[in-house]
Amino acid sequence: MLQRPRRNRKSEVIRQMVQETYVSASNLIFPLFIVEGENQKTEVSSMPGIFRYSIDNLLREVESCMKLGLNSFDLFPNIDEALKDKYATESHRDESLYLRAIRAVKKEFPESCVITDVAMDPYSSDGHDGVVENGEILNDETLEILGKMALAHARSGADIIAPSDMMDGRVGYIRKTLDDAGFTGVSIMSYSAKYASAFYGPFRDALNSAPKFGDKKTYQMNPANQREALIEARLDEAEGADFLMVKPGLPYLDVIKLLKDNTELPIAAYNVSGEYAMIKAAVQNGWLNEQRSVTEVLTSFRRAGASAILTYHAKQVLENKWL
Repeated sequence: MLQRPRRNRKSEVIRQMVQETYVSASNLIFPLFIVEGENQKTEVSSMPGIFRYSIDNLLREVESCMKLGLNSFDLFPNIDEALKDKYATESHRDESLYLRAIRAVKKEFPESCVITDVAMDPYSSDGHDGVVENGEILNDETLEILGKMALAHARSGADIIAPSDMMDGRVGYIRKTLDDAGFTGVSIMSYSAKYASAFYGPFRDALNSAPKFGDKKTYQMNPANQREALIEARLDEAEGADFLMVKPGLPYLDVIKLLKDNTELPIAAYNVSGEYAMIKAAVQNGWLNEQRSVTEVLTSFRRAGASAILTYHAKQVLENKWL
């Protein structure tokens, strides 16, 4: 008998009836950039529609997002160059910009979910995710700094700690540090498969955090490797991670699917700055329909198996009711 699958596509009502994958506000995490000062809101030139906010304006932005049903935020600091040093001491100084921002958001919006980035590069005078000695990134020496950073975030009210550094053993070190201090309820969203990607450029512009020499290939993953992601994910799960993240998202949908098929932990996908910038540039040139392109991208992450999507499109899709 001739099969006619098109019968289930013949009308919008039927297409919605059989739709397999959905994206909702609860799946979205909005990355937000923070700067020092008051009443600051400056657009990131390579990311149209995305801004760096001083803490007062950050609170206004969070409030407007929460009115849309967008309740999860990942915060990233733009640190003055004069505050950066070899050991990223600003990352855990009690009155630093980042810790003040975490406290302010959780005080004003205790029902929000605040996710914090644990990595040295925004605070490091070398611009790397680890301690540098003689041009080498030192793994174990970095863990102590990451632990101090994670503990400072937890004390400031962070709900989820997200180590993005790719140092070996950092999830276990951070988990023990948090547990020993009584923060057993603070989650870890590990950047398990973070690739040495060409798609991070606009993010580094936003934070002024590019490495001062070399690249990050000795700790971030080779884009050619898939099975290696399983090694990283299994280690992070064994060390106490609560979420496993794949970054970037679009070029690594196969990795998202691979991790989803091999763990019971929720998977997060980071729809990174370069992916965002590509769509924005194509839309501005009239080459793509923005609504269709963005919703297709977000749906692809969910279809591949991601429960959470960090995306700079988050507020826009909810404001415009694209989902």
